[in-house]
Amino acid sequence: MPKTRITYFILTIATIIFGLLSRHFKFIPLFIGDILWAAMVYFIMRFLFISKPLMFTVVAALAFCFAIEFSQLYKAPWINDLRHTWFGRLVLGEGFLWSDLLCYVIGVGIGVMVERWLHRNVNVS
Repeated sequence: MPKTRITYFILTIATIIFGLLSRHFKFIPLFIGDILWAAMVYFIMRFLFISKPLMFTVVAALAFCFAIEFSQLYKAPWINDLRHTWFGRLVLGEGFLWSDLLCYVIGVGIGVMVERWLHRNVNVS
């Protein structure tokens, strides 16, 4: 399967759907949403930087995820107001957690594995 923007767009949309569903069902642990969020960021980075090497995309996705997490330490009223909206909560999060950093590493790793699995299995046909 060639690396195309449509592939990464579909993976991004599918991950968003799964991530939103994970917040809807109470029996799914909250950290699953964080893992899916990081996978989505990885797919978006692959979409944006399709010709860049894998390591560039992994580092860019992790840097973005970590920057968002560390930004939660910034508590200015304007950004806290934004974080109290549905969209702001999904994108910016609400509170810093060290464990989220691990979730982001796992999510980006899963994104890489999904991509490799898709490329390997579609080429086999």
